[in-house]
Amino acid sequence: MASAGLLQTSLIWVAYAVAAVLALLVAIITVLTWQTPRDRSAVVSTVATISLTALLATVLLLPVDIALVSSTTSTTYGAKKDWATPERVDGILLTLKIVYYTLYSFDALLCLLVIPFTYFWYEEYDEVEEEERTASTGSRLWSASKYTLIFVALVVILFLVGFFVPAAGSGGHGKHMDLDYFKRLLAANNGEKALTFSVGLLITLGTLLYVLYTGAGLALLPVSFIKSAPSISAPQLSATTASALERNRELQRQLEMRNAGRADGMSQKDRREMDSLLREEQTLVRRERLAAEAQGEGQSTIFRVWTKIQTVFRPLTLVGGILLLLVAIIVWVSMLITGIDKAANSLCKARCGYILGHINVFQPVNWIFIQSSKAFPVDYILMALLVLFLFSSSITGIATVGIRFLWVRIFQIKKGRTAPQALLIATVMLALIILAINYAVANLVAPQYAIYGTQTFCMNPPRHPGDQPDCRNHTDMIRPCSEVFTEPAAKDVCTPTVMSTFLNRVTLNWPVFGAIDFWAQFAFLAVFLVVFITSLFRTPKLNLSELDEEAEIDEEEGLLASTGRRFGATWQDLTGRAKGASSSGGQGGTYGTNSSGSRS
Repeated sequence: MASAGLLQTSLIWVAYAVAAVLALLVAIITVLTWQTPRDRSAVVSTVATISLTALLATVLLLPVDIALVSSTTSTTYGAKKDWATPERVDGILLTLKIVYYTLYSFDALLCLLVIPFTYFWYEEYDEVEEEERTASTGSRLWSASKYTLIFVALVVILFLVGFFVPAAGSGGHGKHMDLDYFKRLLAANNGEKALTFSVGLLITLGTLLYVLYTGAGLALLPVSFIKSAPSISAPQLSATTASALERNRELQRQLEMRNAGRADGMSQKDRREMDSLLREEQTLVRRERLAAEAQGEGQSTIFRVWTKIQTVFRPLTLVGGILLLLVAIIVWVSMLITGIDKAANSLCKARCGYILGHINVFQPVNWIFIQSSKAFPVDYILMALLVLFLFSSSITGIATVGIRFLWVRIFQIKKGRTAPQALLIATVMLALIILAINYAVANLVAPQYAIYGTQTFCMNPPRHPGDQPDCRNHTDMIRPCSEVFTEPAAKDVCTPTVMSTFLNRVTLNWPVFGAIDFWAQFAFLAVFLVVFITSLFRTPKLNLSELDEEAEIDEEEGLLASTGRRFGATWQDLTGRAKGASSSGGQGGTYGTNSSGSRS
């Protein structure tokens, strides 16, 4: 029997390894298809790919956590399997903790050290200095390190605050403290307390992003599939633009020929008409470039292949969009039900972050997972798809809303036109959102399943002390595991997932984080509802003026994206002299972009 348990747990880890490899491929495709080819940087692409892979591997660890703890228990008999000795169970939990801490530590290292350093390293790039070979790698390295030290100081401050500030849960002795499950959640040492404080703060920050971006993306992702067919194809747009551009230039030639013999030049009327034609020509040239980009010109091979695949499967996206919309509505309803249930029936309310002992109302998502667990491994696949759906919704929300400060859009996230800086910032945002997604799944989307999986226990007293209860002839005495049961059998059989234990420890030791994270879920539901209703009444249409505006933003975004070049341009305006004027003559056509097409 021990070999059977080893085989089952090994298969779960092998499936996770395969999913991690697929996550790497998805990350590579995502970075190559979203990043603008004109400002592509090998360092930025590598860091973004590694970061996205780590984030996907982290978000896919929750289904593995649930599968492993569920594999130790026989759902039919409500008892531990023969191979699931306390030592084996402790070994499984220890392995999970090591993987969790490794991944989250790696994510924190990337988001708080590597990505900021890469961002400032890219910002310190000076195109003119590179062409004149006056750039110093040492000075660039020092400048990037100076700014990165700010983030290192921030991490140190977080741990110091969490280390010295007393945990709110350590002094409370309310009704909820009578349960052994909640007693075990209290932090036992200052190091663990500091860690729970830091993670709790990051979860709360991620929840703010999750409310806006994931809430909007959860509504927009299915709608984008349903309304995916464009009003006009890229080849048709290119042909229409080329025709309009040819007609525009023909009118310009006619005006020039009409005024060729006039000594005083063009009349005021013709001059105004010529100026109007020149502005229209500039707009049409931008539109022509956008049409070429949509067809894959100047893009990587992967981008062009992905575009063709999307075109081939476009008819199926309507069906997929409808299915995703149904899933989104079911998730929304389930979260609303759980939120109301927690607010009304939580054992300790705000004192422990609204931890719910057991579900009191029918909850669709939790019921689906429990029923699908009868056909192994359907429930684990569904959980993996659910977290990936929420992750994809977050990407959709970031792409739609953009990276903003209040109402000012700083960066635009769009396929084939995302600046490297925007890609790095979006990666950090996704890391924080993943923490909030784990909280939402474990506490609202599928609370009972995310904590105990499919585990059950037998309430029939054992015949002899030390034996497991026997419910083979008393199936009516089998109960699903829950935090509120105090029976010895439940304590011996039910093993909570590592993720849910850590999240509940955060909310119990720091109730303020739990309260903020809980009530923010209702803001998430409100954002979804508003965006969903709005998107239903918006019909898809081709907005050429919007295309033209995006082209202008694409040209100007280089100014918003590079701090060093903004300061350099200001200094040149003050002194009246252009830096590297001898080499600037050939750069007029690459305003705001990197003419070489690549950066280190």
